Amino acid sequence: MSRPGTRDAGDGRPTVLAVIPARGGSKGVPAKNLAPVGGVPLVARAVRACRGARLVTDVVVSTDDPRTAAAARAAGAEAVPRPAALSGDTATSESAVLHAMDAFEALHGRRADVVLLVQCTSPFLTAADVDGVAAEILDRGADTALTVAPSHAFLWRRSAAGPDGSRGALGVNHDTARRPRRQEREPEYLETGAAYGMEARGFRTHRHRFFGRTALVVTDPARVLEIDDPHDLARARALAPLLDEPATPTAADVDAVVLDFDGTQTDDRVLVDADGHEFVAVHRGDGLGIAALRRAGVRLLILSTERNAVVAARARKLAVPVLHGVDRKDLALKQWCDDHAIDPGRVLYAGNDVNDLPCFGLVGWPVAVASAHEAVRAAARAVTGAPGGAGAIREIAGWLLGPELQTLPTT
Repeated sequence: MSRPGTRDAGDGRPTVLAVIPARGGSKGVPAKNLAPVGGVPLVARAVRACRGARLVTDVVVSTDDPRTAAAARAAGAEAVPRPAALSGDTATSESAVLHAMDAFEALHGRRADVVLLVQCTSPFLTAADVDGVAAEILDRGADTALTVAPSHAFLWRRSAAGPDGSRGALGVNHDTARRPRRQEREPEYLETGAAYGMEARGFRTHRHRFFGRTALVVTDPARVLEIDDPHDLARARALAPLLDEPATPTAADVDAVVLDFDGTQTDDRVLVDADGHEFVAVHRGDGLGIAALRRAGVRLLILSTERNAVVAARARKLAVPVLHGVDRKDLALKQWCDDHAIDPGRVLYAGNDVNDLPCFGLVGWPVAVASAHEAVRAAARAVTGAPGGAGAIREIAGWLLGPELQTLPTT
């Protein structure tokens, strides 16, 4: 049962407003909130966790950065412009949330019953975690709630310096003379920094995320990671393939498919004869998949840094436009999208090597082939089971067309 006095979100539910602070400035990791993890910008990952939560009715991103605002809207959130006075290093998250509440309530004409503070810097937050925080307030009467992870760690602190300047150590949460076994100790809880919930009226009164009775929402310790520096970001990207739910796009997600050539449509090997002529091997299944995508109305492009007759000949064979001999593939891709009025968020880009990473940062569906460089696989939102040149493009076509691919004519 919901807390008495809650208001209607318009469909019989209380208004649960998730606010994601995402200012543009970051000293540790430049443009941190736009950094992709698992092929998805951090701000979009936070938005998706909130939108996937059953109890959340509205999601807003508070930001001073136009690019972050655009990424938030593309992920399905409202963007609230944050004033400069609330965008500096000393501004509190609470001040940004209060400002976002005011903006939301003024725009929609209804007040929030519960407000959530959700951090972009916790990339492995789940919709279940967000729902857990909201439920503690809506259904179990807590005033505030937060995500935590259980810990049995022994904590220490340094003691005061002695006359000679030396310092010892003291046990913080244990008697150093008797160290009980793990199963004999009650767990303590680490604040994850991922999600906080507050009863809205109380939050407006206290202007802080903790007041009244605070509830703990226990989460999976394996998912606890806060991104504060480049090393944290590298760890998150390495963990994403292990922690993210496998995801592949459908036709409803994609308007255009852009394909790298070497290593993506080939196995990255080149045969050279005595006269310097180059030869590569391609996969007939890839050709079938590309033909099916073309007939299904998906816009296609081959984009390659190499300028040679092989790439051009393959593009002619497939009846697919080609841009090759391109030094900055990301700039060429952005211009192509602009020229054809294509939303980059609805582009699937398939690649295999580090020169594809800038393009990965532009599109909604960065895809790595199975044989791709490790950094490319880590940055991808989806990875094919087939290596480059061995049917990876046919596999991608199958994601998009499904059973339809089996029935389309192949001549």
